[in-house]
Amino acid sequence: MAKLTGIPASPGVAIGRVFPVDRRRARVPRYHVQPDQVENEIGRLDAAVKESVDQLEQIRRSLGDGEQGDILDAHRMMADDPTLLEGAKGLIRDELLNAEWAVRRLVRDMSEKLGADGYLAERRADLDEVGDRVVHNLIGEKPITVSLPDADVVIVAYDLPTAEAAILLASGRVKGLVTDFGSKTSHTAILARALEVPCVVGAGQASEIARAGDLIALDGSTGEVLVSPDPEEVKRFEAARAAARSREAALLEDRDLPAQTLDGRRVYLLANIEFPEEVPSVLAHGGEGVGLYRTEFLYLNREELPTEEEHYRAYSTILERMKDLPVTIRTLDLGGDKLPIGQRSHEPNPALGLRAIRFTLRHPQLFRTQCRALLRASMHGKLQIMLPMIAAVGELREAKAQIEAVRQELLREGKPVAEKIPIGIMIETPAAALAADRLAQECDFFSIGTNDLIQYSLAIDRSNRDVAYLYRPLHLGVLRLIQSSVEGAQAAGIECAMCGEMAGDPAYVLVLLALGLDTLSMNPADIPKVKRVIRAADVRDARKMLDEAMAFSSHDEIERYVLEQMQKRFPTLFPDPGRTASERSI
Repeated sequence: MAKLTGIPASPGVAIGRVFPVDRRRARVPRYHVQPDQVENEIGRLDAAVKESVDQLEQIRRSLGDGEQGDILDAHRMMADDPTLLEGAKGLIRDELLNAEWAVRRLVRDMSEKLGADGYLAERRADLDEVGDRVVHNLIGEKPITVSLPDADVVIVAYDLPTAEAAILLASGRVKGLVTDFGSKTSHTAILARALEVPCVVGAGQASEIARAGDLIALDGSTGEVLVSPDPEEVKRFEAARAAARSREAALLEDRDLPAQTLDGRRVYLLANIEFPEEVPSVLAHGGEGVGLYRTEFLYLNREELPTEEEHYRAYSTILERMKDLPVTIRTLDLGGDKLPIGQRSHEPNPALGLRAIRFTLRHPQLFRTQCRALLRASMHGKLQIMLPMIAAVGELREAKAQIEAVRQELLREGKPVAEKIPIGIMIETPAAALAADRLAQECDFFSIGTNDLIQYSLAIDRSNRDVAYLYRPLHLGVLRLIQSSVEGAQAAGIECAMCGEMAGDPAYVLVLLALGLDTLSMNPADIPKVKRVIRAADVRDARKMLDEAMAFSSHDEIERYVLEQMQKRFPTLFPDPGRTASERSI
């Protein structure tokens, strides 16, 4: 028996036989061509790109009208992007590289410029996949051989390309998925969650250890993987699977019920998403809207900025799919270091530099394009616009003025715009939290982005393992900043939501209720658990618990006390009391 630990990417327990998928990276021949061979080499490249586009279109058609096809559309558009094609042709003409080498060089250069942080690394992986497909076709090999399994199986692969993942996962015959490489923000992981297939990524050498036909067990909630488990371990996983299914079924019984406390407090539970294919999961888990729709994917892995029409199609699609439920779309939350190549700038510390609203206000044409598309799309559903990284009233006023100018421009052109579009801000800095009373007078809602708020408050980089243990949602200073934000919103009579990871953790629900939050936005799969806690909670009891917790001086003491109290009240949701954030997976 071999035990592996990876990254939990899609919840659930799966037990089945290994179905290996060989994700081979093409070996690239490298040589220089003669000047009189350049046009022939460019012809080879054109043919390989066309073949790649045709393959992706065929895969897309095979999926029918399912939501998972949207990601394949993005890959096809990337393969067919003329700016990428011209970049490779330029290397052939200028440096006399053979076509395979030119494609691999271009992809490498673009990937390096995208950076290595989580979200952008996954968009870089998309670019690698498309480039590898073109190279495979140039050398005359199939990019990857996929034959659908004839029985329920667990797929094991080094890394599973998105196109092939879509085919396999949509077949209905895949019980689970394990990959050596990847993260929970990869397209493959997103597809697994959307189709509710248990998935563990980043599991090290799983593809080398597991052989075809081996029994394998995985827990997509914990990241545990066992290859050739002994009978006792199989029984343990079977019991965990039965318990998980029972819990999920019990939690989903509340799907159509309101998230309302025992003493009548109504809380609205929304979802954080970044792709339209996540909409079915939002609705299936009882989401009452989208509290955060990220738009950064539109800007990544490309040479040129997205057009107004590309923005418009993306926004109108999500609004239509959510029907009459509210959708909060966040404007661009990147810095100049992450934009398409021709627009890229360089900063020594981008996280504290020209990013988010600071960047878009510095580049009004970029902001105008996005706002025109947003306002046009407002006719397709209940749109709310959210501005990231607002730290001062002046920034908010300037952004609102630009949005109003766009509105008037569209009306002059005869283009319809919804009469009322709420405009809100993310509270992500201590400055914004402490000035919440003033900011609340200038906007329609707040949404507290705890991921950044905690990092900026505690001066830590959560992705840095050396200091990740200091990331404390229940630090007294963080709680007071949240409290200040809520009180500022309440005084002005506007809604205060929360859209960071803290909002989706059941362990913190009573704390957030006591602080006065009335809207929580989270991963769709977390909604049922959070709703269960809310429906069994009493706000007066929650306030009493928070008062007692905040009497402690140490953040460890605060968190340990809160977790112990939650375990007493909800033992089935919190079977292991007393562990702090640094000791458990949050």
